[in-house]
Amino acid sequence: MLNEAYITGITKYLPNEPVSNDEMEDYLGMINNSPSRARRIVLRNNGITTRYYALKKGGIPTHNNAELAAIAVNQLFNERFKKEDLELLVCGTASPDQIMPSHASMVHGLLDVPSIEIASFAGSCCASMQALKYAYLSVSTGNTRNAVCTGSEMLSHWMLAKYFENETQNESKLKDNPLLAFEKEFLRWMLSDGAGALLIENKPAKTLSLKIEWIDIKSYANEMETCMYVGAEKNENGQLQGWCRYEPEEWLTKSIFSMKQDTRMLGQYIVPLGGQFLKDIINKRNLDIESIDYFLPHLSSEFFREHIYTELSKLGINIPKEKWFTNLSKVGNVATVSFILMLEELIRTRVLKTGQKILIQVPESARFTYAYALLTVC
Repeated sequence: MLNEAYITGITKYLPNEPVSNDEMEDYLGMINNSPSRARRIVLRNNGITTRYYALKKGGIPTHNNAELAAIAVNQLFNERFKKEDLELLVCGTASPDQIMPSHASMVHGLLDVPSIEIASFAGSCCASMQALKYAYLSVSTGNTRNAVCTGSEMLSHWMLAKYFENETQNESKLKDNPLLAFEKEFLRWMLSDGAGALLIENKPAKTLSLKIEWIDIKSYANEMETCMYVGAEKNENGQLQGWCRYEPEEWLTKSIFSMKQDTRMLGQYIVPLGGQFLKDIINKRNLDIESIDYFLPHLSSEFFREHIYTELSKLGINIPKEKWFTNLSKVGNVATVSFILMLEELIRTRVLKTGQKILIQVPESARFTYAYALLTVC
């Protein structure tokens, strides 16, 4: 690498006011005009108490995804880093406003900045980590002196009741096995909206900066079938078929555009694969896990916290729980934005010291991709 790369700015934007558990159906609506019998069970398992929606009550949109990202980016500009200084914009999302143009194109179009290089990453939770790695490599190789990376989500618009087919809810089964709640019901009561932005530069700022030591990402799609999907459906052979393979009337009757998860696969693989990847990283990079001061795992649900801790312990990876830092309960699961929201709150609420190390973990269940990043406080 020609240069070091540093995170020198971090912002967030959470739209409107926090939404409590009891208010959720006021925004998302009721399927078949009936209150969900599974909602309280799902919320008790995922541990979320408030989240944010780019909606008014009644499901009325207040923002689109690109607008959320643009608001977060604009907060980065100041006297030291002006709009005309920006050289690269890299955006990640799981919920773009359209198939094309690209998400980064739409965000760029909302910013009062010059013509610049852009890149878009789409997918699921790892999209913004992939965006961050692109920005990191651009700055560290000298391709650009700076870059802005965003994560943004507008998932509530996909969770509106009108997009879901009639479904039978079995409350007793949900009580017996919380993993069953990870179908459409789980995702409806977990996912939320927001945006975050990171400024990456080739020199540290005078204020607190975070040096990017490395970012490692691995896909297991060569081994694993699809687990979470939207805009598609699995056929009788378990193969994924995209929305264009279905007739328009089936888009609603089969709820093609609702998010779905294969809960069997999720429960069996999401934690072990992520643990094994970290074990591989420790061996490859000779990482002293005891040197980690803060561990920021992106939890899709509090249900997984103890499972992750137990799995890492079995692998000989001891990260004491007092080093864990999360904010899922307050902001919800904002997919690609979640690690940015954790990092922003960590910097804002803790007194960080030079030399401290931060390990970030982002799992993605779509077809099982994992990302880890190591940062050092400067």
